[in-house]
Amino acid sequence: MEQIKGYVSFILHAHLPFIHHPESENYLEEQWLYEAISETYIPLLLSFKKLEEEKVDFRITMSLTPPLLSMLDNKLLQKRYIKYLKKHIELSKKEIERTKYDNRLNELAHYYFNRYSNDLYVFKDVYNCNIIQGFKHFQDIGVLEIITCGATHGYFPILYVTEQTVKAQIAVGVQTYERYFGKKPRGIWLPECGYVPEADKYLKEFGIEYIITESHGILYADPTPIYGTFAPIVSPEGIVAFGRDIETSRQVWSSINGYPGDYNYREFYRDIGYEADYDYIKPYIAHNGVRVHTGLKYYRITSKNDNKDYYNVRWAMDSAEKQAGHFLDCRVKQIDSLSSCMGTPPIVVCPYDAELYGHWWYEGPYWLYILFKKIYYDKCNFKLITPGEYIDKFPNIQISTPCRSSWGAKGYSEVWLNSSNDYAHRHIHKAGNRMVKLANLFPSEGNTLRRKALNQCARELLLAQSSDWLFIITNGTMVDYAKKRIKEHIGRFTKLYFQIINNNIDKDFVKSLYEKDKIFDDINYEIYK
Repeated sequence: MEQIKGYVSFILHAHLPFIHHPESENYLEEQWLYEAISETYIPLLLSFKKLEEEKVDFRITMSLTPPLLSMLDNKLLQKRYIKYLKKHIELSKKEIERTKYDNRLNELAHYYFNRYSNDLYVFKDVYNCNIIQGFKHFQDIGVLEIITCGATHGYFPILYVTEQTVKAQIAVGVQTYERYFGKKPRGIWLPECGYVPEADKYLKEFGIEYIITESHGILYADPTPIYGTFAPIVSPEGIVAFGRDIETSRQVWSSINGYPGDYNYREFYRDIGYEADYDYIKPYIAHNGVRVHTGLKYYRITSKNDNKDYYNVRWAMDSAEKQAGHFLDCRVKQIDSLSSCMGTPPIVVCPYDAELYGHWWYEGPYWLYILFKKIYYDKCNFKLITPGEYIDKFPNIQISTPCRSSWGAKGYSEVWLNSSNDYAHRHIHKAGNRMVKLANLFPSEGNTLRRKALNQCARELLLAQSSDWLFIITNGTMVDYAKKRIKEHIGRFTKLYFQIINNNIDKDFVKSLYEKDKIFDDINYEIYK
């Protein structure tokens, strides 16, 4: 057994914005959830299950954000996911028939049929439509540390203009976590890794011990940390900060020299939704006839040009196995050179979007499974660890204030505040100030209807604050939808605000909003006092 010289910590950030449209099934954006369940969450759970059955001791940390937990727990969305799967199974069946002329294609059609059928079995029969229980199981047996996030992924470095709105994001994030996991979260994934020192006192108040920051949040901390990102630092308020390791990020994230670009891997952008005969594929694409991804993809990356060869599952697995070995060797060397010049065992922190594993990088969950097995069985100078375990083991931490930072492009706030989306902030700030005013005007409201309206105001404000809308507008993807969501939540909030102030609350209006924006059942508007 080789001596343990250091630690590696994998942290996956599982998050989607809250999308819930009981009034219509025609919102394409709802599919983000269904794709993530089939391509990321179920594959990760199956990988963890396999490791558990094979008695492989592993460690991983995941943030499951409040909007994601609320959607996974939503009965309507669970029903719609089953419908989504049945449609995919039906399409795969048709594909088995259609591709009989080509053995390799036919094999892939069978593969997708089996895969979607298995998703249905796992979702309905194994987890009884509630995969939160799946993640909770791994937390309970001690291999997964689940952390929380801001209530709706509101971006702290801009929200803290009205500090109570940051406090509420943290409070509701912690409350939602407790509701699903029956205990307090030790860590929080700051939305977009957006750090401002002003948030620390609220993190402390709600029992948060540690945060994850971007590399320069640690590297430019004050005073300069002795060990860079290879050891956590603790802020004067007592919040421990772990910084992202630059090298592991590049190996996995980079589209140029990162693992997901391997030529054997599945090509994300070639999908039969865009390529099959229109009349044939029409029942399986958008309701308005627009071609979209169906999840059935027959090609591998093959090369940088457009000549794509068919995907081969075995070859893809071979590549994942080789790359897991490469990642392991790199960490062994990295830990070796670090431990020789550090007084405390180094920790290499590897934070990623969970959706990278499976959704964008189809083979990602398998790569993780192989990597964790290798770390367990091979001669290895490091162990996997969660941030919470690292703090327990090595409580002696340098005091230093992390630098204001985020993991967005260029490292600060430009993604969430630029000429394409800056119009939204004055409305979001104004609503934030009004919410604080309401909480102080009605400090402990006894009237049932008014209390419901005040709580609904808090929900609408939180939903408007989601950093996802600003990100989408900057990226130019589903811009109309993101703008619509900001406008709707601010509009609903403002209408309710005046109804409360003028004492003419429309009971049906409050009820209809709650049905639409069914999130945070146990919210208490008084948090804004």
